[in-house]
Amino acid sequence: MKDIGIVGLPYTGKSTIFTALTRSGSQGGRSNQAVVDVPDERLQVLTDIESSKKTVHAKVRFVDVPGGFTAQGIAEFRTMDALCIVLNAFGPDNDPVKELGSVEAELVINDLTSIESGLEKARKRAKSQKEAVAEVAVLERASALLEQERPLREGDFSDPEDRKILRGYGPLTLKPWVIVANVEEGGDVPGGLPDGSIAISAALEAEVAGVEDPAEARELLAGFGVEEPGLDKVIDACYRALDLITFLTTGADETRAWEVRKGAKAPEAAGAIHSDLERGFIRAEVIHYDTLVEAGSWDAAKAKGALRVEGKDYTVVEGDILNIRFAV
Repeated sequence: MKDIGIVGLPYTGKSTIFTALTRSGSQGGRSNQAVVDVPDERLQVLTDIESSKKTVHAKVRFVDVPGGFTAQGIAEFRTMDALCIVLNAFGPDNDPVKELGSVEAELVINDLTSIESGLEKARKRAKSQKEAVAEVAVLERASALLEQERPLREGDFSDPEDRKILRGYGPLTLKPWVIVANVEEGGDVPGGLPDGSIAISAALEAEVAGVEDPAEARELLAGFGVEEPGLDKVIDACYRALDLITFLTTGADETRAWEVRKGAKAPEAAGAIHSDLERGFIRAEVIHYDTLVEAGSWDAAKAKGALRVEGKDYTVVEGDILNIRFAV
């Protein structure tokens, strides 16, 4: 399960969006957290096909930190897997592009403070510890970039060892960002924002949040020209930013969705289910969701020879259904 921190300047509507998307109340002075299901219509289809006793969605945790860029807020944001930055794009005086620049500046400054503190300590350790020399080199490059008021994502820190060193500092400008423009009802993403930014009306989503029937809620949104609920849009954007895909398992006991990074091999996907499955991985029976639905059931697909047997080098793709064979 991934943690998504909701970030924004005052009066952007970030807490309203948190409450509307998660249907959770807020508690003053404390972090507001809510775990929500990742929407996936395939699960119910598979549950019906296999007569599964239980259906389990993948989960995402949203965290709305009161106070924003306080020391407490920054400390919490550093633990997040991604940041959802909410911008004010409603009303006559909004300037979301300028606002994004202000948010980025805040995050750059906080990263610079953290990196410079770590660099000073690493330089002292490097005098007697050879392993600290590499840390100094990485932190010096990071500090130089931040001093230019540029986020760390613009630097070349693709080397796994570089990323490992930086992860110890929870850099905010190296995390994936999802930009959400809080717009008027029916509004679109304002010009000038990064590609992949999404538009949500906090006011409309708050109104729809009171409707318990999902079909009725979608119908209400459609009446305002909104084809996809805000929660779906945000989670889709977060999955893209985090480079995640979904694979599935199904059977009489349970149908379930699992998250895994794009490009993961079959043993890593098995490990998402349980560490024993990765450790003792032998092979995986694999079929794509569309193929299974067309066949009518797992057993029918097996009878038709539609199941594939894949080994440790198989790369899992979106919508794969896996049955892991293992021995420990």
